[in-house]
Amino acid sequence: MGTPTQQQRSPSTENGDPKPEPVATLLLVRHGLTESTGSTLTGRSPGVHLDDRGRAQAAALAERLRGLHLAAVVSSPLERCQETAGMVAAAAGHEVTTDDRFVECDYGTWTGRRLGDLASEPLWRTVQAHPSAARFPGGESLSGMSARAVAAVRDWNDRLTAVEPAPVYVVCSHGDVIKAVAADALGLHLDQFQRVQADPCSLTAVRYTSVRPFVVRLNDTGGSVEGLAPAPDQASGDAAVGGGAGAARSTEGGESRG
Repeated sequence: MGTPTQQQRSPSTENGDPKPEPVATLLLVRHGLTESTGSTLTGRSPGVHLDDRGRAQAAALAERLRGLHLAAVVSSPLERCQETAGMVAAAAGHEVTTDDRFVECDYGTWTGRRLGDLASEPLWRTVQAHPSAARFPGGESLSGMSARAVAAVRDWNDRLTAVEPAPVYVVCSHGDVIKAVAADALGLHLDQFQRVQADPCSLTAVRYTSVRPFVVRLNDTGGSVEGLAPAPDQASGDAAVGGGAGAARSTEGGESRG
């Protein structure tokens, strides 16, 4: 049962019950490991596939998510994401939908270079400390990358909540893209997005309500997926004062707020 405030602002159904407000839960997945992950700025280089470690990571993630009802599985067009998303989609009985807006940042002439070498470039300090001002030579700005990815998330939220009130969906993308979307959900300026971490095949979950987003998981690489799909009382956008009880909500008398 919702609070009086929730009941007043929720439209009623034909039988008088409050109509649930739409809430979309985004599961952001970074692709699994490749041979060059962590040593080279792969960027949009074609032909970069998961290695044995990455395939094992993707298979484990697909198994973790198997019990969730997914409204869609969306992916960057690059092979390493397509392969990761393909395993998740197969376990969920879905096809992968490709959305170019979730592609890796265009690093321009930095693409394919070793990270150790790039650290000596003057632009490196800007990327680290003032990323909203960084544009890669011959490529994309980080602010442009963030804007297209966040706009894509909002578009998918609208598209899926038009079909069902509480969709849960997966987007498989890249480290900087995921960090930018997470920073936006946290209300952080892009200059703070380097404080967010997105490891290979990690899961970052954001629940979008009509009032605000809630970051439910961040850089999660194992364990239960309990609590990812929203409970009926989690659509209003009201934050749990005191932190709430998470997945251990009481079934009697509503949620404890202590």
